Amino acid sequence: MKSFIFIVAAFFISLPLLADEGMWLPHLLKLVNEEDMQAKGLKITAEDIYSINQSSLKDAIVSLNGGSCTAEMISPEGLMLTNHHCAYDVIQTHSSVTNDYIKDGFWAMSNSEELKNDNLSATFLISIENVTDRFTKALNDNMTETQRGEKISEISKTIVEEQADSTTHTARVKSFFGGNDFYLLVFETFKDVRLVGAPPSSIGNFGGDTDNWMWPRHTGDFSLLRVYTAPDGSPARYAIENIPYKPKHHLPVQLDGVENEDYTMIMGYPGRTKRYLTSFGVKEALELTNSAIVNIRSKKLDIMKAGMNADEKVKIQYASKYAKTSNYWKYYIGQSKGLKRMNVYKKKLSIEDEFTSWIKRSDSLVQEKYTSVLGNIETAYLDNKRIAVNRIYLNEAIFQGSEIMSFAYTMQNRIKSLPKDKKEKAIALKKLKKIAKEFYKDYNPEVDQELFSAMLEGYYYNVPKSQHAPVFKKIENQLFGFKKLDFDYYAKMVFRKSFFSSSDRCLDFLKNPTKNLVNRDPAYTTMNSIYNKYLEDVYPKRKEIRDIMKKENRLFIQGLREMDTSKKYYPDANSTMRLTYGNVGDYKPGEAIVYDYFTTIKGVIEKEDATNDEFVVHPRLKELYAIGDYGKYADSNGMLRVNFISNNDITGGNSGSPVINAWGEIIGTAFDGNWEAMSGDITFESQIQRTISVDIRYILFIIDKFAGASYLLEEMTIAQSRKNKEVKVVTENLE
Repeated sequence: MKSFIFIVAAFFISLPLLADEGMWLPHLLKLVNEEDMQAKGLKITAEDIYSINQSSLKDAIVSLNGGSCTAEMISPEGLMLTNHHCAYDVIQTHSSVTNDYIKDGFWAMSNSEELKNDNLSATFLISIENVTDRFTKALNDNMTETQRGEKISEISKTIVEEQADSTTHTARVKSFFGGNDFYLLVFETFKDVRLVGAPPSSIGNFGGDTDNWMWPRHTGDFSLLRVYTAPDGSPARYAIENIPYKPKHHLPVQLDGVENEDYTMIMGYPGRTKRYLTSFGVKEALELTNSAIVNIRSKKLDIMKAGMNADEKVKIQYASKYAKTSNYWKYYIGQSKGLKRMNVYKKKLSIEDEFTSWIKRSDSLVQEKYTSVLGNIETAYLDNKRIAVNRIYLNEAIFQGSEIMSFAYTMQNRIKSLPKDKKEKAIALKKLKKIAKEFYKDYNPEVDQELFSAMLEGYYYNVPKSQHAPVFKKIENQLFGFKKLDFDYYAKMVFRKSFFSSSDRCLDFLKNPTKNLVNRDPAYTTMNSIYNKYLEDVYPKRKEIRDIMKKENRLFIQGLREMDTSKKYYPDANSTMRLTYGNVGDYKPGEAIVYDYFTTIKGVIEKEDATNDEFVVHPRLKELYAIGDYGKYADSNGMLRVNFISNNDITGGNSGSPVINAWGEIIGTAFDGNWEAMSGDITFESQIQRTISVDIRYILFIIDKFAGASYLLEEMTIAQSRKNKEVKVVTENLE
């Protein structure tokens, strides 16, 4: 038992752990966190949160679409709550100029009106099991990373195969703590998920880019989905005969609201954190990575925005693309500011100094194992600096830049794989045509041509010339050696000749496609030239560097845990279920500035700007504000609260996560972090880091009073007031 405790109970850094810091594994709460959680205000047990023997909170928590967001069950009829921005793709897919659900919202007034979605899934966690021992017996530090990876894959495959049975469950093994620990996770996934309701963007995305990551916030960032099953309750693709999912647990809705210092929990699927990043990694982020990403995305956003402003159809087509690009554009700006403001680089140096001192005063075995770790990491980062820009521009400007290049590359791979059998080939071509139609539905060649030109130009002038692909020499020759190359000229040529520049040309080509024709397509040849050059010259070096970093970071984390075995560790986020606990609370972002812990509908009205799409207030919402009758959704002062903040530790992937009170009842839905703490993925700052959530009462108000979809409330479980219960107890004590 002592060895197991060592695995789960070590420390993150050498500073005291704060209760609100940590993304904790739910199956370890009883062992690691329960006592502390209950001391902070928790009224239920760890078994009520995570159990494999009875229904528990975990059974209401959903990984949406493979972990892109989180959602939660809020009724016994499969009704699921998440963020508006998490369902943005779905809303956009169903939108058109005549039915603009992004702008106007969508509300199904019965189950029959709910909209089906081909590419949306809801995954539930069944169980988590520690299987580290099965790996440690077979792994050693003398292995290369390739050998280690092959052995991990082999063992993981065996463990997963052992789980195979006649049920609908799936399993996978995930590594934690930099590859030091391993857990088996079992899931059940449902693929019939339908859109039930979404407010208009003037509510669901109120404040837009301006307010993104900012507090105070006034955004109703929520949407409603419903999970369906086959008639026997098993997962199934969409079918008319499917029935609403009966969850093992759904979250009761608490209308009491929140007050300052109230206990809160958030459960969800945070995507990725880098809390164990060294000072060398922080330095690279500040000096290279973040600024490069921001520069590329700034250009992309400018081009997309111009196209969207000029054409209503383009506005709908690119709404989701723009939002995704913008979100982390602003994030990286904020992260750099946060890292500098909170002196994270110096804090990391301090941890590393302590690590070095511990090694020096330890025995020879420790010294042999860890002495060279930090030096090796530093060397790897120095080597990476020579190729890092290429990788950033390849990913941001080429793969995620102009869509025509990535689409042409994907189509070539699919065409190469076409079966020879005529019947099978016909079926495959039908699928290809469907993929093409879906792609071109949200594609504008004029916008993409501008992106093509700008992204190639950015790559050309920022990536070292020694790493340039042959296509750039071709462009230089075609453009007659002008001092500043005219990439617009090359872009026009590509879009004039490419099969993939329009839906009609692509579908015509797919009547009889051949890989030889694609091989000559200029969109494909441009992409292929750049990517092949990267694979030939850059990738081998990058792999060598990454292998060194993986090994040395793993040893660094292992050493930190050995340095102080009495303290609690939590693993970095990796899209597995986590729980974080803390409190509602205001904060001070700077001198003479104090931010309250909640906002109200009054702030929505005060922010209104009819000339700015980001701050338009819907006429119906203004009517309701003027009346001022918020009914059971009002706070004790008769006002309608919109958002609140807490010091829970979350990151991307937590979007849509439920905010849960001490009794296991939902009080809000998390959707953002605050600007001052954008460095939170690397270091947690309890005094400044806040989670921004939609008050559940505002959500219900919008559903009920604004949308008139009150039938949805009838299927929810409204929890008894805890305030009344507390008042009663006080009265009895006084008597």
